[in-house]
Amino acid sequence: MGIISWIVLGAIAGFLANMLIGGGEGVIGTIILGIVGAVVGGYIAAAVFHKGDVTGVNIESIVISVLGAILVLVVWRALQGSRQRA
Repeated sequence: MGIISWIVLGAIAGFLANMLIGGGEGVIGTIILGIVGAVVGGYIAAAVFHKGDVTGVNIESIVISVLGAILVLVVWRALQGSRQRA
């Protein structure tokens, strides 16, 4: 998948993840969140479910990427919360 596709998919996935659970990461942070979410979601979908892969900008890839982005966002916030308490 080309770099432009990763950026577009990352923007879509990051935006949807931020809309679902809220966030204020900004435009660049949202795109990075979505790209990392696409990688994480694609890995989990392929390794655990033997189904799906992030292959382009399509519905299956967007769903996998959004779920991965939500997971990444939850972990990121948990790590930030533990740092602020220390």
